[in-house]
Amino acid sequence: MRLLVLFGGRSAEHEISCISAANVVASADPDRYEVVTVGITAKGQWVAPAGNGNGDPLVAAGAPVDSDALLASADVVFPLLHGPFGEDGTVQGLLELASVPYVGTGVLGSALCMDKAMAKRALGAVGLPQVRHVVLRDAAFDDAAFDETVLEHVGDELGFPLFVKPANLGSSVGVSRVSDEIELQRAVDLARSYDEWVVFEEAVVGREIECGLLGYPALRSSVPGEITPSRDLYDYEDKYKLGAADLLVPAPLHPAVASQVRKLAVKAGEALRVEGMARVDFLYEEGGRGLLVNEVNTIPGFTSISMYPRMWEASGLQQSELVDELVDAALARYEHRSGRVGRLR
Repeated sequence: MRLLVLFGGRSAEHEISCISAANVVASADPDRYEVVTVGITAKGQWVAPAGNGNGDPLVAAGAPVDSDALLASADVVFPLLHGPFGEDGTVQGLLELASVPYVGTGVLGSALCMDKAMAKRALGAVGLPQVRHVVLRDAAFDDAAFDETVLEHVGDELGFPLFVKPANLGSSVGVSRVSDEIELQRAVDLARSYDEWVVFEEAVVGREIECGLLGYPALRSSVPGEITPSRDLYDYEDKYKLGAADLLVPAPLHPAVASQVRKLAVKAGEALRVEGMARVDFLYEEGGRGLLVNEVNTIPGFTSISMYPRMWEASGLQQSELVDELVDAALARYEHRSGRVGRLR
């Protein structure tokens, strides 16, 4: 089976995508797959990556490739493009148009989960518990006087400290924890440099719990994991550079709470049209509101320290088996939908 792994991409998470791809390629069963790796540069060009494709496809550099021919020759595509232009439904739409099976969530679910503002709206519609939040478009900050009023409103509504995030990004890129209005202005400027929509969230004193989703048509959940950051914000540096955070799999939770995590994760995935794979992130406010859904990632990290493969390993799936299940889910979805597409022609 020819498995085409897409990595790199135009988002600020380009580097993480490259590392994820290297781990997936290393885990793919060579007796089942002929793996072809294709890098997408920060400018959007599709290239043959440096390296042999079996060990370290980390640099999206090389000769340009014919994307049409590559997609036509692939049995399954595994997109590992974190963030915008990869995780947001754009590449998924391309793969739908090319009529090729691909791993992960489809166009609608990818777009919903990528946009934190719309995801919160959809999760709220089915009654899932969430942190208090405010969503604003960048136009709200164009007038200096109105800008100050807006920030005062956010502070009054959520209190300090609070978090500021670009709506469409991951790996904690562009995220700030702020303690007053002066810091709030700088955080808004940073978030706006990545996206036109800005999400403000109350700071919750709670534990960071995660749960993996897998399968098609039904989703099943992994054992939960827990992250204990080394500082106030589990940011890009803490995740990928310092390596100081404690990653606990399984999470040390009461069995009833762990069961609730798994049930809520599936419910969140269903509300956001998740298919194939996702990671659901929670905040657990012990002694207060309990579990709060924070966000859902449809292309979770596959690095050596990433929680998604670790949670499934603790659930009984080695990473090579996880790759197999993800590919099988992609093929099942393609077969399930191909008849309907044919009737539209």
